Amino acid sequence: MLGLSGRLLVAHWPALVAWFLAGTLGRYIGIQLAGFVGGYSALGGLLLLPLAILAKCVSVVAMFLVLRDGMVRLRVIAPPPDDAAARRAAFRDALLSAILPFFAVYAALGFLREDVAAYLSRALAVQTGRQWDALAAGVTVDTSGAVDDLRLEPWTVAIVVLAFAGRWAWKRWQARLPRGSAVGAAYLEALWVFLVAYGVGELLGAVTAWVQSRQAIAWLTGLRAWLGDVFAPLGWAWDAVGWVIREAGAVVLVPLAWLTIAGVIYGQAVTPEGVRIRGALVERARTRFGRVPERLRRRLGDLGSDVGARFRPIWRAIVLMWRGGPLLIAGYLFAYAVLILGERWLGFGVTRLVGPHDLQTFWQAFAVPILLVVPLVVETLRTVLVAGAYDATIGALIGAPMVASGGKDESQVARELVREAELETERADDVGGDEERDPRGERPGFVAPA
Repeated sequence: MLGLSGRLLVAHWPALVAWFLAGTLGRYIGIQLAGFVGGYSALGGLLLLPLAILAKCVSVVAMFLVLRDGMVRLRVIAPPPDDAAARRAAFRDALLSAILPFFAVYAALGFLREDVAAYLSRALAVQTGRQWDALAAGVTVDTSGAVDDLRLEPWTVAIVVLAFAGRWAWKRWQARLPRGSAVGAAYLEALWVFLVAYGVGELLGAVTAWVQSRQAIAWLTGLRAWLGDVFAPLGWAWDAVGWVIREAGAVVLVPLAWLTIAGVIYGQAVTPEGVRIRGALVERARTRFGRVPERLRRRLGDLGSDVGARFRPIWRAIVLMWRGGPLLIAGYLFAYAVLILGERWLGFGVTRLVGPHDLQTFWQAFAVPILLVVPLVVETLRTVLVAGAYDATIGALIGAPMVASGGKDESQVARELVREAELETERADDVGGDEERDPRGERPGFVAPA
C-alpha cells in the first residue's frame, strides 16, 4: 500500500496539485458569487451555493481518477477506458455516484458549515453595502428579499423535492437528452443533497443542544466530579473513555469514509460479491413481501431501486473494505493517523518558518498562499494513500469471489494478471536493470503462481 502510494505520488503529483488548486479556486468563486447574489435574493444565493461544494467534489473525483492508470491491481481487473467519450462517461458516472457520500463527509468534517458561514458573511456584507449606498444617495432600497439567515422553510423543502424529481427524470430519459444535460443532473443532485445535509446537520445540532440541557447530563457531570474527588483514577478513566469516543471519528470514521468515497468512485468498475443477509426475520419478511400483489411489488421495486441506486455504491465500498481484512484496514488507519499528525506539525512548522509579522501589512496579503501549503500537501498525500489502500484492498480480494467489468467470476484470471502486473512494476522500479531477459531482449514468460 505504501509503496504504491509513493509511486502514485511521484508519477502524478503535478496533476493532483493542479486539480486541488482548481477545486479550491472553484469553491472560493462559488461562495463569493453565491454571497453576492444572496445580498439581493435569498433564493438566488441558495441556488448558487451548492456549486461551490460541487466544484470541490469535482476536483476530488478528478484527483482519484487521475491515479487510476497507475493502480496496478485496479488497472488489470478493470482497465481504464481508452477513448475520450468513454472517459467522459466514466467521469460522469463517478461524479454522480460520489456526490452523496462526499457531501456527507464534507458536512461531517464541518466544511459545509464553514461554507455557509462564509456565504452568509459575504451576503450580509453586500446587503449592508446596498443599504449604505442608498442612505448616502438619499433613497430607499428594499432588502427584504436578501438573505439574513439560512434555515429550512417550506420553500427550501419544495426545492429539494423539485431537484430530486429533476434528477430522477434525467436518469430515466438521459438517452434522449443531449450529452451536456449531465451537467444539469450533477447540479440537481448537488442541490438536493446539500439542502438535506444542511437540514440534517441543523436538526442534529438542535437535538444535541436539547440533550445537553437535560438534567441527566448535569447529573453525569456531577457524578464525574464526585468520582474524581473520591478516587482520582476513576476520574482519569472516565476522561480517557470520553477522549477515545471523541477521537474515534478522526482516527477511524474519517479515514474509512474517505476510503468509502474512493470505493464509490472506482466502484463503477469493480464490484465485490455482496454479503447476503440471512436470518429468520429476514426470511419471514421476504416471504410476506412475496405475498404482496405483483403490480404493487413492481412499483415498490422501482421506487426502492431508484432510492437504493444512490446508496448501493456506498454499500459495495463498505463490503469491499470488510472483505479486505482487518490487518490491511488497521494498517491504513495507522498510516492515516500518521498523516493527520504530520498535518498538525506541518502547520506548526510553516507558521514558525514564516515567523512573526504585522497583521495589516503582511498576513492580510500573504496569509492565504502561505496557509494553503498545508492543505495542498495533506490532500495530495491523502489522495494517494487512499488510492493505494483501495488498490491493496483489491489485491487482498483477488482470491475471493469478485465481479469485475465483464459481470462474471474472474478470480483466477485476475490473480494471474495482477501477479504479472506486479512483476512488471517491480522490474520497472529496478533501476539497476539487472532483470533476466532472453537473448532477444524480451522478458521471460509469466508463470502463474500455484
